[in-house]
Amino acid sequence: MTQTSRPFLPFVKPDIDEETIQGVVDVLRSGWITTGPQNQQFEAELSAYFGGRPVRAFNSGTCTMEIALRIAGVGDGDEVITTPMTWVSTANVILEVGATPVFVDIDPATRNMDLNLLEAAITPRTKAIMPVYLAGLPVDMDQLYEIARKHKLRVIEDAAQAFGSTWKGKRIGSFGDLVSFSFHANKNVTSIEGGALVMNNDDEAELARKYRLQGITRTGMDGMDCDVLGGKYNLTDVAARVGLGQLRQVERFTQKRRELARAYFDAFEGGAAVKLGVGLPPENFTDSNWHMFQIALPLDRLKLTRAEFMEQMKARGVGTGLHYPALHLFTLYRARGFKEGMFPHSERYGASTVTLPLFTQMSTDDVAHVVASINEICAQHG
Repeated sequence: MTQTSRPFLPFVKPDIDEETIQGVVDVLRSGWITTGPQNQQFEAELSAYFGGRPVRAFNSGTCTMEIALRIAGVGDGDEVITTPMTWVSTANVILEVGATPVFVDIDPATRNMDLNLLEAAITPRTKAIMPVYLAGLPVDMDQLYEIARKHKLRVIEDAAQAFGSTWKGKRIGSFGDLVSFSFHANKNVTSIEGGALVMNNDDEAELARKYRLQGITRTGMDGMDCDVLGGKYNLTDVAARVGLGQLRQVERFTQKRRELARAYFDAFEGGAAVKLGVGLPPENFTDSNWHMFQIALPLDRLKLTRAEFMEQMKARGVGTGLHYPALHLFTLYRARGFKEGMFPHSERYGASTVTLPLFTQMSTDDVAHVVASINEICAQHG
């Protein structure tokens, strides 16, 4: 094994500039640290980014999806179609509102929901479609919305990983139905924890505001009412100030990620990993924001388990991630009747994927080191 004196390279690292850090200090000193003026400004700038559509900020990208389902009227007895190749929250929120998740397998070429299988999963109980844009790559938005219109279904886009992604030159979130984003610390744009929901009109935005804080509406100085069952999902001003600093750099972030992704493809070309059959992600530099760079290990040819491969990478100073096991095989979903063999592409990909380092402070030399490490492991254990 090649030894290295290089600093350890994590698979993700937030890029927060000094101006943003000072801005957080200013917020802390202001005396207003929970939801207030920073949150209002963050929402306004997000709305402008999405072409003037109404936006509400929340404390996670999970609650944004749940609130979107509630706004869409999804509840007991309804079905929502999604993909098993996603973080488990996508399906969990469907259960939270009393509905049933219905899974559609992925297209192995894109690793997103196979839209050619979508209509076969629609039943009279289907109320909504919840596509997921894995690693920041959107599905075919034209085909998605054509199917939704044909069957009169709501679309709730799980765009948690797709901030800065586009479709035919239009920003994801600037069109469509309900669009949910995450600002978790590992996302391209972060507010440490947080999320945002882009909606269609002011009525939906007002309902989202109510759901965000216990359903409360204030009337005058001393009046208050509650007419919907809400929760506690508000974003703090501290988090919003981080989000504001990030939002103003999103174009730089996306450009740098695309440069690093291109460097990965160049570094892999002709090497031992590709010769062994390591699967690379879709090579898209138009629509994807390159939230992640994921490879699929050829476990039938590599004489290592995935865990052993990840340990070998760690020993070479490279951190890796796991995104995601096919969620229908988790105990919670097995108990609801799901089992192996139901969604073979998701299961195969979920069992073999490894996420490589990709963040804006990386250099192309870092990319070369990651790929050299993979090539070395494949040459030794292939």
